[in-house]
Amino acid sequence: MALLKSAPIRVQPYFGYRNASRLFLTARALKSARAGFEKSGRLQAVRTMMSQFASRQVPDLPVELEIRDREGEVRRYPGVTDHDGFVHFDIAFDPEWQPGALTRWDVVALHWLNRDGEQCVEGHVLAPGSTAALAVISDIDDTIIETGITGSFRQIARNWRRIVLEMPDERLLVPGADVFYNALGGGAVKHPDEAMTGDRIAATHHPFFYVSSSPWNLFSYLVAFQKSRNLPLGPLMLRNWGLNRETFGSSSHGVHKQAAIAGILETFPQMRFALIGDDTQGDLPAFAQAVAEHSGQIRAVFIRRAGEAFSPEELMAKDTIEAARVPLWLGDSYETGQKFLSSIGLAHDGEAEKIVETVDQAHDPAKAGKGGPV
Repeated sequence: MALLKSAPIRVQPYFGYRNASRLFLTARALKSARAGFEKSGRLQAVRTMMSQFASRQVPDLPVELEIRDREGEVRRYPGVTDHDGFVHFDIAFDPEWQPGALTRWDVVALHWLNRDGEQCVEGHVLAPGSTAALAVISDIDDTIIETGITGSFRQIARNWRRIVLEMPDERLLVPGADVFYNALGGGAVKHPDEAMTGDRIAATHHPFFYVSSSPWNLFSYLVAFQKSRNLPLGPLMLRNWGLNRETFGSSSHGVHKQAAIAGILETFPQMRFALIGDDTQGDLPAFAQAVAEHSGQIRAVFIRRAGEAFSPEELMAKDTIEAARVPLWLGDSYETGQKFLSSIGLAHDGEAEKIVETVDQAHDPAKAGKGGPV
């Protein structure tokens, strides 16, 4: 650990998001090397990944968030890192600073002091445009990538080799996820003034948000994976891990996702959302709660099946979504999901209902056989 203790303090900004009156951004102060995921041999891969988990957080560090509005006015907001090195900014600002008609990434700056003097790093904040009527909330783990980093100690041990030894561009993408997600995203937004804004990330017409039970240590890794597969980028809602029941308890995944999804829906009450997940870590019950509490905002629910039979809790969740008449897709291939997506995009919802009925019949427990998928 001597190497980590001698490393200068750096601040890692995570993707933020904003509406017309509030901005949310989280960052973390660490003593560690900046992540780099270039191919350079297995030994370097191990060193790179271990450095992400062996980083030393820095508490009680003053950090300032700098925001420059479209008229060039600069405002600074002070913050202090907590015991785990996190600083959370929840900023209420002048409602005249509207996000604009088109979705974009606003560029902000974070300032702090370390042994080398004053430091600054750019951060990115997703600002959905006023014309963005549809957005997407997606799981990550086993929905677009098999992370192998959540679940029981046994699951983590079994998948640790993959996490440590494989760089982001070596990880397997769930087949068809790139085409499916880009179709949902509606293509990149082109801003006339893009060259002057300093934007570093291309926004999609339909904004994306990602909710995962993976630790914040994997933020840079997951973003690098998304970039390597040309997936739409968006804020990632990850978790602070600890060696406790809160981290490894099976119910904790769902609780985290439910809270994160609710926060997004409440921030953007004027938008409707498509929810995408899988049947391995409580996504269906989490999505059902979102439907029950925000039914008018949920446009459709997509669940990629891994082949296991639904639990009683998942069956109840499925009933909740169907009772609310929210289109529900259950399938093991994004190719059939693509057809479902087309039917609920600009087509009439009646067509979507027929597809939902067909999918439900294919997964009916009476027809699938005892022990088969529901």
